[in-house]
Amino acid sequence: MKVLKFGGTSVGSVDSIKAVIGIIENNLAKEERIAVVFSAMGGVTNRLIEIGKMAASGNKEYVSFLQVVEERHFAVVRALIPVKHQSSTFAAVRGLFNELGDILKGVSWIRELSDRTLDLIMSFGERLSTLVISEILMGKGVNSEFCDARHIIHTSDQFGMAEVDFAVTDHQILEHFAKSTALQCVTGFIASTTDGVTTTLGRGGSDYTASILAAALEAECIEIWTDVDGMMTADPRKVANAFTIPSISYAEAMELSHFGAKVIYPPSLQPAFAKNITLKVLNTFNVDFEGTYVQKTANGKDYAITGISSIDEIALVNIQGSGMIGVAGISGRVFTALSFHDISVILISQASSEHSICFSVDPKNAARAIEVLENEFSSEIELGHIDSVGVEKNLSIIAIVGEGMKQSSGVSGKLFSVLGKNGINVVATAQGSSELNISVVISKGDLSKALNAIHGVFFQSETRSLNLFLVGVGLIGGTLLEQIKNQTQYLREEKLLNLNLAGLTNTKKMLLDADGIKPEEWKARIDEEGVKTSLPAFVQRMIELNLPNSVFVDCTSDKDIVQYYHMLLDASISVVTPNKVANSGSYAEYLSLQRTALKRGVKFLYETNVGAGLPIINTMQGLMASGDKFLKIEAILSGTLSYLFNSFGQGVRFADVVREAKEKGFTEPDPREDLSGADVARKILILAREVGVPLEPEDITIAKILPENCLAAKTVDDFFDEMEKSDAYFAELAESAASEGKKLRYIASLDHGRAHVELKAVDANHPFYNLSGSDNIVSFTTERYKDRPLVIKGPGAGAEVTASGVFADIMSISSYLG
Repeated sequence: MKVLKFGGTSVGSVDSIKAVIGIIENNLAKEERIAVVFSAMGGVTNRLIEIGKMAASGNKEYVSFLQVVEERHFAVVRALIPVKHQSSTFAAVRGLFNELGDILKGVSWIRELSDRTLDLIMSFGERLSTLVISEILMGKGVNSEFCDARHIIHTSDQFGMAEVDFAVTDHQILEHFAKSTALQCVTGFIASTTDGVTTTLGRGGSDYTASILAAALEAECIEIWTDVDGMMTADPRKVANAFTIPSISYAEAMELSHFGAKVIYPPSLQPAFAKNITLKVLNTFNVDFEGTYVQKTANGKDYAITGISSIDEIALVNIQGSGMIGVAGISGRVFTALSFHDISVILISQASSEHSICFSVDPKNAARAIEVLENEFSSEIELGHIDSVGVEKNLSIIAIVGEGMKQSSGVSGKLFSVLGKNGINVVATAQGSSELNISVVISKGDLSKALNAIHGVFFQSETRSLNLFLVGVGLIGGTLLEQIKNQTQYLREEKLLNLNLAGLTNTKKMLLDADGIKPEEWKARIDEEGVKTSLPAFVQRMIELNLPNSVFVDCTSDKDIVQYYHMLLDASISVVTPNKVANSGSYAEYLSLQRTALKRGVKFLYETNVGAGLPIINTMQGLMASGDKFLKIEAILSGTLSYLFNSFGQGVRFADVVREAKEKGFTEPDPREDLSGADVARKILILAREVGVPLEPEDITIAKILPENCLAAKTVDDFFDEMEKSDAYFAELAESAASEGKKLRYIASLDHGRAHVELKAVDANHPFYNLSGSDNIVSFTTERYKDRPLVIKGPGAGAEVTASGVFADIMSISSYLG
């Protein structure tokens, strides 16, 4: 024996009812004994409540609203019942609407809508849908019978949520099913008192009907047919990567449903659970999918938790005071007073100090809860033993649920860690001793971000996401996008990582899309969909989106953009940049950025500030973290200057080398910007700070390469003229080095807390002697690398290597997703 229950969406239209009929016929074809429970057509119950209230208020428009509901049922009859049988069905349906119309007319006359009358009005939803579907089945030759549940399920007269009399009900169900071999099409949700007065079974009423029938008939299974593929790891409307849970226990289902999962309402299924009846949650519109099995004990799980659920909006009430400490009965008084006034408590949290108790309630009950407690503890408040009762609104609850938490250590740590990394503050928390549920109260504005972040860290077999916001789509930014495009498939398949480009901006337009911008489409999309922008607007919109695991990628050299780094880091958004401005300004600013990132648990990464794609800063940080101490740093940190002095020597005019480099695009438009050494000075300043030397920009000593006449030239052409006039000066430099068997190298150094940038002659024993092309090189002398310095060498400039360095920083952030 199986009981099939079809929800409102399953019977909400002609097409969906066709699917329901197919499911029923397939079961009958297997010669299985079944009973079928139907909800009202989707949306009808709410519409009936609205119509009843309209009638009670004297609004005569209720008549036209009722006609719309009537036509909806007639449309199903016309579409699915053979013409020769339609007249009798039309008559039966019209009879029910006439009855309902008379009731509503009475409500409009007396201008009152009691709970008893509302139950009667709501009952027509299930009576109509079940009648119509039973007639459709009969028209298809199925031996079916309409069963009004009011004749077999008896309850108390607590209207709105009546209590079932199981002794009477079980007997009547068995007696009714014994009398007929026809397929019973049973109305869900409704019942009656022993006097025949119509009642309803409350939230999840149709599930409850199915459970009552299954328990009485000792069915093997209940099938709940709805519009989703079963119970999900999270609400798919809020978490795109949510997936179906194959198997779940009764207890887990109870917990998830309490915190917002609306596929089923397990408390109403308690009669079936008590008899260990399996429940299946299936999709009417995807009949081949296996759905979710709900059983006393779930099958083996792949994850520590089973699912994540939430309540979108709650209010947190707090009562505290020194007079509560050690005083027996305070908690009892709090919750007794609330219960007496029918205020339901969703979550309770109390510290061991007993100084305060906080609990969450539905926001609409918050004001009444405060009034109740202020009255209950009026004398204690007056004496100052208890402070005034406080309330905090615009909050949400998230619950992670799973029996696997009992066997898995570190679940709480993982939960709070991922919330912390995403800058989500926990206002209150609760965990039962059963270790089945950990609940946290957070700001409502962080709900979507938190759900996605938690889901990503606990269900890692599913692809995790980093949300990227890119500023600057020029040479480096454009190259980065090309690299991301080329690696997208590999990262998803091999690393289970999705780099989601959620926003980008150039100097004119910005484009934001939380669902992602394909790297190959960004140019077309920003042209077509982009809006005029300013940097403050882009940053503000990014913060407002509040996406989990967000990364701001600054691929510009803009001096103004760094002012937003603090704001971004403080909003728990990581920052990745090749822009040196932030780290080469004042030491106080550098230190502040580092501390903000550490405080917020996010990353501020800038490997490309010094050596493009070379792992210089990462290597330094690794050595420092492991306890090594830096004694000396020497480095060639400019690809341009490296090329110039690797090409310059005896018999070569320095002016010709510089001119050739400019023509190849290796230098700035005015080569004096490179030859000034200012950029190299910024880089050695950053390296000094990385090893804990608190230098300011003015502390860097820069020895001039160029003679004064070259520096004073008014134009670039004049500069080259002066270079040629100074040929003897440069030739002397080359000849002097060559006479000693040395080569000229432009070296930045840090030694004993002092930083210098100067042109030096190095011999064959120096690691920089054999440098060629435009490579950069850095030599670290540390306590561990004292006799033989650690040397890092390679291309230190160019869009490809710089973009790859930025990409590497982004990838390093992905390792912190869990």
